[in-house]
Amino acid sequence: MLLSRDGVLVIGIAAVLPRAEARLRIRAAVREAAAQWLQLDIEAISVESTPGAPPRLLLAGRAAGLSFSHDEGLSLAAVHLHGPVGIDVMRVQDIPDWANLARDYLGPQAADELAARPAAQRPLALAQAWTAREAALKCAGLQLMEWNEMSLNCNVQQIALQDGFVAMLATPKTETGDGP
Repeated sequence: MLLSRDGVLVIGIAAVLPRAEARLRIRAAVREAAAQWLQLDIEAISVESTPGAPPRLLLAGRAAGLSFSHDEGLSLAAVHLHGPVGIDVMRVQDIPDWANLARDYLGPQAADELAARPAAQRPLALAQAWTAREAALKCAGLQLMEWNEMSLNCNVQQIALQDGFVAMLATPKTETGDGP
């Protein structure tokens, strides 16, 4: 899977792998895809990761926004040439403790909206809300945290995926309020 538009590249690898191997594979795929996309030598591209900070893609010394997400069977990465980016993927599944999870991490409005949905629709709606929040947090350079009313100032859009998965991509809002 490879999507590109407006300075944003999304890369995906569908494979059931141990997490450490999935992390290595998606990083290698990012380098290969960026080399093709930008017509650069792959040796001029590297992934920089520092604990507690968002990863960065170095393109011949120039930094680009980079975000990763993994769920069993699927790894995604997003590159943004013009700033930060966030991506998150989640398998759609019934989560028994969804109400507490939503209240604690998504906020009271999202928790109320999820509670109002029929039970059969709730897993998809929860996955959409969760991935939107997580992608926006990553775009803002923040780690997962309990809900607060802080504005993250991001545009979030859903990425079309195979059945059973939901993914969201977040980019900063521009002065016009639109993304890239």
